[in-house]
Amino acid sequence: MSTKSPFEPYDSFKKYSETWEKQINDFIFLLSNNNEFVKMAKAGTDAQTKYLETFKKNQETLAGVLNIPTKNDLANVTSLTIQTEEKIESLEEQIWNLQDSLKSQSKDIEIIVEVSKEIIKLTKQLKTELGKTKKELANSKDIQSELQEIKFELNRLTNLKEDIELLKSHMKNDEHLEQVLTVSGSTNDE
Repeated sequence: MSTKSPFEPYDSFKKYSETWEKQINDFIFLLSNNNEFVKMAKAGTDAQTKYLETFKKNQETLAGVLNIPTKNDLANVTSLTIQTEEKIESLEEQIWNLQDSLKSQSKDIEIIVEVSKEIIKLTKQLKTELGKTKKELANSKDIQSELQEIKFELNRLTNLKEDIELLKSHMKNDEHLEQVLTVSGSTNDE
């Protein structure tokens, strides 16, 4: 048995990568640790920034002349679209609330109309009843006047009856007096 380990390609690749990375890092460190390199890199970055700003301004000017939308124009349109969608959603919600409110008010109006119909119906019935009551009141007044006449006649009959009774009693008294006179006249004749 052999004590040698088999060949591993990954291990050798790993060693090679680590060595290469170390050499590149050392090279970058040497370059970046140098003041002249940093100044030159800064000058290059500043020049590139100015170039990009000028390029961007020229591109926007050219897009404006050719009437082509720019990235900023698209961003503005997108922002406006989002705001418009939000407003539309808000308006839709308000419309739904108004529809619900109108439905509720419509139901309330229908209830009021039904109640009004009932009130009109009751008013007509009351008017009819009032007419009947007026007729009955007129009839009651007629009956009352007839009863007054009957009462007056009854009073007259009562007075007449009393007069008749008085006359009867006078007549009895006269008869009795006549009898007494006849009896006393017959006793006087004898």
